[in-house]
Amino acid sequence: MVFILNPKVSKEKIDKFILGWEQKGFSTILSVGTEHTAVCLIGNTAEVDLDHVVQTTDIVSYGKRITEQYKAVNRTVHEDNTIINVGDISIGEGFFTVISGPCSVESEEQITEIARSVKESGAKILRGGAFKPRTSPYAFQGKQAQGLQMLRIAKKETGLPIVSEIMNQTQIDLFEDVDIVQIGARNMQNFDLLKEVGKLKKPVLLKRGLANTIEELLMSAEYIVAEGNSQVILCERGIRTFETMTRNTLDLSAVVLLKQKSHLPVITDPSHASGIRSLVPPLAKAAMAVGADGIMVETHNNPAKALCDGAQSLDLEQFHALMEDLKKRAALEEKEM
Repeated sequence: MVFILNPKVSKEKIDKFILGWEQKGFSTILSVGTEHTAVCLIGNTAEVDLDHVVQTTDIVSYGKRITEQYKAVNRTVHEDNTIINVGDISIGEGFFTVISGPCSVESEEQITEIARSVKESGAKILRGGAFKPRTSPYAFQGKQAQGLQMLRIAKKETGLPIVSEIMNQTQIDLFEDVDIVQIGARNMQNFDLLKEVGKLKKPVLLKRGLANTIEELLMSAEYIVAEGNSQVILCERGIRTFETMTRNTLDLSAVVLLKQKSHLPVITDPSHASGIRSLVPPLAKAAMAVGADGIMVETHNNPAKALCDGAQSLDLEQFHALMEDLKKRAALEEKEM
């Protein structure tokens, strides 16, 4: 159940309203938007007289019953689109934010060269894997803490915010200077980790699991928001289907549904979705066409010698060409890049 409050209600009145419900045994989530403020009740609300509360509480405009299990990330609770700011970079409605960089940080020279190039092409955020979850225990596992330090150097050189994947909650302290913490597909339902990043005061990029439903993705986002961190970016990165010609299958319908069901920004990862370099540009353009708020694309200064995922990485010239095309399309879509 959610109550939408009247405009310009004082903090004291909101706190008193929330306390009243918590004293009755309910958990509450306060959601503050640009136009609306909502209070969501968590618990058995079957016996709550919704109409009576609306009629007798002067700060409440109206109320709704929510049937979905996800509450705080539900558009019913928070009608305004969430815009997430990373420094002077915005992610959300009206923007098409491009995140780019190598699958894995390999050296200081490599990540710095790539960072300079993708920034010049128009990317707003630098990605780079330091801790790499690999199917094989014998595959390259990343530079780990050293890789994060290399990312920080590239950030200092270029001014680009950085995003990197965390593997477990014991690594939280290592990510203090990382602007966006990424939860990878394999950790989408690592609930202890989700709770811990929910306590952070920084954006979290949450990737959909390889074989998870849209509702399960939203429930994982709910774990993060329920802990107090509403800065969640959803990422459709392809799901496992019966198709074997591509690495995964990019579910573009998920982008549309997520935008309808939730107020959180949604991006796609066409690199992991396809696993094939030549498919990345058309899938990136398709993501913009269906309303995604951005993309995360893997780039490398020498894909043929990349330590991982070279086959799906664009070289720097290919990335520049993609960005030039996307900028033209963004102008037509009236999106800021």
